[in-house]
Amino acid sequence: MLRQFLPVSTLLLGSAFLLFAGGINGLILPLRGQYEGFSALSLGLLGTGWAIGYVSGCIFTARLVGRVGHIRAFGAMAAIAAISILLSALLVTPIAWIILRALCGFCFAGAAMIVESWLSEQTEPSSRGKVFGVYTMVNLGATTAGQMLLTVGDPNGFTFFAIAAIFYCLALVPTAVSSSATPAPLVSVNLDLKALWRNSPVAVIAVLFVGVSNSAFGTLAAVYAERVGLVLATIALFTSIPILAGALAQIPVGWLSDKTDRRHVLIGLAVLALAADAAFLVFAPDSRALNLVLAGVLGGSIFAMYPVIVAHANDHAAPGTSIQISGGLLLLYGIGGIVGPLIAGWAMAGFADRALFVITAGSHVVIIFYTMFRIMKREAVPVEDKIDFRPVPGGRISTPQTAAFAKADSVAGNA
Repeated sequence: MLRQFLPVSTLLLGSAFLLFAGGINGLILPLRGQYEGFSALSLGLLGTGWAIGYVSGCIFTARLVGRVGHIRAFGAMAAIAAISILLSALLVTPIAWIILRALCGFCFAGAAMIVESWLSEQTEPSSRGKVFGVYTMVNLGATTAGQMLLTVGDPNGFTFFAIAAIFYCLALVPTAVSSSATPAPLVSVNLDLKALWRNSPVAVIAVLFVGVSNSAFGTLAAVYAERVGLVLATIALFTSIPILAGALAQIPVGWLSDKTDRRHVLIGLAVLALAADAAFLVFAPDSRALNLVLAGVLGGSIFAMYPVIVAHANDHAAPGTSIQISGGLLLLYGIGGIVGPLIAGWAMAGFADRALFVITAGSHVVIIFYTMFRIMKREAVPVEDKIDFRPVPGGRISTPQTAAFAKADSVAGNA
């Protein structure tokens, strides 16, 4: 087994460095922005900027790599990401941070796509599933570690900005010293709404509103937690536990969705998420324990929805189109990610901090009722015709290349 991972160990390490820096970057900005007196709307726009940059990176990176090559493109993106967070420490204004966050999102998507392409190229088809699973867990662990690092120091200084920049730079070392052949061209995906809608209307609507909900919570959870009086260590847990809960929930959710109509599973997850939204709104928790429990329930449901939606859409996909379907859904998720933090930030600024959960609850209500409507209109896919559920990272850390990496193993396994 060790021989399967030795050829890709340096790339996994590089990915860990990238996600560790991303974890710091994603949490330090809302915390520091709170200290600087930025409005909730401005902080929400950080998430909107990130989503715009990330979607753009998913669309244009393949073209860029085709022109200058994998190593040069990756080096440039890691370096620009480092520059963006250093400039964020120097230019402490909302407009500068929004632009820099978009730039970082572009670089982050591009760098992740290149790492995934390299991993896919370096891995034997028979072991690709194991490597993909380890890669996913490394990314989740590194993101959590980056967020938790903020608990050991003062987020209002320069230190954590510098640490994140260092790890962005460290991420380029494995690809820079790699002696392997240049990977195959990156996956290029265009957004074909008509084709996606013909394939699965439920997937289109659900992934759009999951993008709204998940990005709003992912961007502004730290802002909410700070404003209800949670200490820094608890804020870090409040943002990390939902991600880990969503990853763990994919195991039972995946098993269940393979055995029954995935739309029923999607409704169940949305109902559970809506219950957590309602608890935040009704009980207005201020205790550490209750906030963390509710955050875990919410994360376990919302971050398990995305792979269920992708699997449902691929159940209906024509042969040879699954990667295009998955990539198109990712771009739709990104569009939702542009809108979610914007409206949630506006709601929190104009009404109350708990308005964040009004926005997430509204998204989950739409998913529930539209999916119920479609169940009455379309028969479920027979169990024997389903593809196998495949756990994937949440939309915020997935790329079109992620779908290709996971699909490659599925094809190899079925050959």
